Amino acid sequence: MSESILDIGSYHVGSGHPCFIIAEIGINHNGDIDIAKKLIDSAIHAGCQAVKFQKRTVDIVFSEKELAKFRESPFGDTNGELKRGLEFGQEEYEIIDGYCRKKEIIWFASCWDEDSLEFIEQFSPPCYKVASASLTDDNLLNHHKKYSEPKILSTGMSSLAQIDHAVQIFGEKDLALLHCHSTYPANNEELNLNCIQTLRNRYQLPIGYSGHEVGLVTSVAAACLGACIIERHITLDRSMWGSDQAASVEPHGMKRMVSYVRAVEAAMGDGEKRVWESEVPVRQKLRRIG
Repeated sequence: MSESILDIGSYHVGSGHPCFIIAEIGINHNGDIDIAKKLIDSAIHAGCQAVKFQKRTVDIVFSEKELAKFRESPFGDTNGELKRGLEFGQEEYEIIDGYCRKKEIIWFASCWDEDSLEFIEQFSPPCYKVASASLTDDNLLNHHKKYSEPKILSTGMSSLAQIDHAVQIFGEKDLALLHCHSTYPANNEELNLNCIQTLRNRYQLPIGYSGHEVGLVTSVAAACLGACIIERHITLDRSMWGSDQAASVEPHGMKRMVSYVRAVEAAMGDGEKRVWESEVPVRQKLRRIG
């Protein structure tokens, strides 16, 4: 059985195609649309193919008890004030949609509840991301099936049995999986990058990698191991306020990572052993026989 290919906008995503690199903006905009625009620009400058946001209906995703908890932030002293302060609404997403269209970069979102999915659908995204936290939410997974766009499913903090179940709900058409470790930041010793091949062998689907570790080398290694999607959080500055900033990549780092992945792709080749024309003069110079 051959591995399927996803079509996301004008990009073909899967084995044999260039790695699809996503800059996860998430909530690193800190509720500021100008920061969001700068992050979009940084992703474009780095050579990413897409940017991704997160969309939640705060009162659905979080309980009243959770929202009432004390938590200091620039938005107030409760967790609810923080969550609402970080959440973009209609005006901001219209700006994001127009800005990304103008800049010619794909954008989409991970939707954490059914209302958020309905909200994002108005912008006709080329695909949807399903966060690791939502992998066991059967109602949300089934709600995604209302729409024909490809789905990218992260598999952090999930067993193979749970992933099997989610794949069964979605079906194998227009689906990609991302190997993921859900700690922010993740320890290298727990990344288990060899699981990329485990998932490829098990599901025969496009398999990518969503990284939350510090540094770039492991994401490049994921590309070497066959990841056809690489997703990393992007930030203007890792020292900025925010829960995800420390596990994110700054603009110059994102640019380096993209260039490293492209260098790896160029170097991997097709696996067929051959003598290159450029080697012939060296062979004639150095070999005594043959």
